[in-house]
Amino acid sequence: MRTDPIRIGSMVPLTGTSASDGREFRNGLIMAADEINARGGIIGRRVEPVFVDTGSQTAEVVVRAARGLIATHGVSAIINGYNIGPQNSEYEPIADAGIIYIHHNTLLQHHDTVASDPERYFGCFMGDPAEYWYGQGFIKFISWLRDTGRWKPRNRRIAVISGPKPYSIVIANAMDACAQQFGWTPAFPPRIMRSLKTDWCALLDEVRVHDPAVLAFTHFHAGDLAKFHLEFMRRPLPVLLYLQYGALHKSFSEIVGAQGRGTIVGTMIGLLRDEPGRRFTEAYKAQFGPHSTPEIGCQPYVALHHYAIAAAVAGGVGDPGDFAANRRIAAALLQLPYRSVAGMIRYHPKWQAAVPYPDATSDPSMGLPHLFYQLHDPEDAPALIAPEPFADSTFELPPWLATSS
Repeated sequence: MRTDPIRIGSMVPLTGTSASDGREFRNGLIMAADEINARGGIIGRRVEPVFVDTGSQTAEVVVRAARGLIATHGVSAIINGYNIGPQNSEYEPIADAGIIYIHHNTLLQHHDTVASDPERYFGCFMGDPAEYWYGQGFIKFISWLRDTGRWKPRNRRIAVISGPKPYSIVIANAMDACAQQFGWTPAFPPRIMRSLKTDWCALLDEVRVHDPAVLAFTHFHAGDLAKFHLEFMRRPLPVLLYLQYGALHKSFSEIVGAQGRGTIVGTMIGLLRDEPGRRFTEAYKAQFGPHSTPEIGCQPYVALHHYAIAAAVAGGVGDPGDFAANRRIAAALLQLPYRSVAGMIRYHPKWQAAVPYPDATSDPSMGLPHLFYQLHDPEDAPALIAPEPFADSTFELPPWLATSS
């Protein structure tokens, strides 16, 4: 029986614009490995994380990271948060090695790649739903606020601004495509910001002319979102403001302070406020400090625990080239849903991506909840306001809307 460590690779942006998220991804994997090892490892073998910095997140950098983890470190699996940029290029060396890869890139392109050759990409899994669901889910969310009387919009116009990444553009286009189905009117086609070195004041003045009731910005870097938000708060528009999930990061709150209160933030994979979620939060902050962000670190944390269960059920891990063992693990991942601190991880048999609730299933026990938070004061945790039955708080009218009404 083998007793050597099981090496789990992780490609994380520890430098560059996503470094704040990358540090949390690293924390989450370390925490999961510590817990698994404390229970005896995977069939008696300790888990040993191996990290490679993917700073710029380009295809060249991420592919090189994958090859290095496989060839130099002999990792049995690669588990990480997101790398926005390679557009699935890293799947090729991973498929050649026949190992398991669980990421959180949140890309609809993952569906297309896996479906194009299920035999080749059997080991590629996306631990969260695709970015497309952000768009449809947000429109459903604001419609729910409207239809239940929690919020009374001045009109039915919605304005959408996108960052330059394909991720942001797909979300913006999805919002635009389904808005009218739910009774909303796009104020203008999604405004795609090819550069984030922009005059936010001038852009917001352009939006102001269209008088929308909703403004959504689908970019995801916390620092850029903070700059946008501070400019918004200089002369707030009378809108419900939505920012992409990066605004959940502590670095965002540290920059905007109390001015963030009232902003809506969504994430396709977050942290529930139930008993397991609270225990995880307490343990995470105890290990990594009060300014850490467990809502982000939970992503690889959840994935490594799911992988460990699947590998144990499958009879052990597979090294690079051990296609038979890794196919058994892949089959176990598909067959064994995992109720995690983020909710239910159930991989779709064709997409090999987490199925979202309530966007793709109406059963909260069969999908990963698309969570909507409302920011409060910087020292407070964001209020989880949707979806039911996971919400632990209620929607509050943002201060700038309460003042203008």
